[in-house]
Amino acid sequence: MNVLTFEDILSRDGTLVYRTRGVSMEPMLRQNRDLVVIRVPSSRLKKFDVALYRRGREYVLHRVIKVCDGHYLIRGDNTYAVETVPDSAVIGVLTGFQRKGKEHDVGERSYRLYVRLWHALYPLRHAYVRFRRFAVRAAKKLGVLPYLKRVLKKGNAKGQ
Repeated sequence: MNVLTFEDILSRDGTLVYRTRGVSMEPMLRQNRDLVVIRVPSSRLKKFDVALYRRGREYVLHRVIKVCDGHYLIRGDNTYAVETVPDSAVIGVLTGFQRKGKEHDVGERSYRLYVRLWHALYPLRHAYVRFRRFAVRAAKKLGVLPYLKRVLKKGNAKGQ
């Protein structure tokens, strides 16, 4: 039995449609819910394009945050680590996605607004994650983490 790779499908059809897996592109793309439409890039990618590339044996769909000479700096919308990806590893680019039966194109005004806003908020989102990690580590060292979790859990239950 011959299993087709994403590269095989893209070279044969020019388009690849599949359901996303993983949480690295949330909130834009939801795991096991959204379908993505990938096409072979007609030129080098631009800042904010979403690249499909190969990392070892796995495929990754992350956003270009900087275009460099011969490579890209890429990061998932829900991640904080930046990856250097050579041009040769990129096999496709996101051109659209489908959510709840409705198709969306990356050229839509609402999509472009989301991308710019999400990117602009990155420093705040990253600072929040770092502060939260620091607070959890401090609470562990002080031995108050179980108490803090109970208090926060009760607070969330009252707010629901």
